[in-house]
Amino acid sequence: MFAYLLNAISRWAFPLILLGIPLFGIIRGVKVYDCFIEGAKEGFGLALRILPYLVAIFSALAVFKASGMLTFITSTIGPMLAQVGIPPEMIPLFMIRPLSGSGALAVTGDIMRTAGPDSLIGKMAAAVQGSTDTTFYVVTLYFGCIKIRNTRHVLPVALVGDMAGFFTAVVVSKALFG
Repeated sequence: MFAYLLNAISRWAFPLILLGIPLFGIIRGVKVYDCFIEGAKEGFGLALRILPYLVAIFSALAVFKASGMLTFITSTIGPMLAQVGIPPEMIPLFMIRPLSGSGALAVTGDIMRTAGPDSLIGKMAAAVQGSTDTTFYVVTLYFGCIKIRNTRHVLPVALVGDMAGFFTAVVVSKALFG
């Protein structure tokens, strides 16, 4: 009975929400279509405002990868991190994750293909994906969009949070799966 109920809720939740929100607006006297069009205009304007910041961050990421700097950093600090229990395969993910979510997802996909999703490294990569954020992307996008030039301590604090997420993901993955 529970499985049937859960399946029915899963099947009908999204269509009911899609119908329920406009219906609620109509009942309340809101001009739903006009509001939708106004929101679409604002969304399009926002997309145009953030496009230069997106181009800048993705261009910087492409230059970082193409220059060979990622490979150099990985080969340089890999042996040191291996001594404290961090697999060298995780270093590209640590480097790319604060810059780009799609780039980090590609690195995670490579880790999954080479090591396997059920391997310890695969589970670590999944944990890192879930416990960190695209810090430079978020800071660039949000602060650029609202025209704040002096971010003060935001970036260092956010990167410390990312480091905490990285190391916690590795330690917890080792404790649970290693």
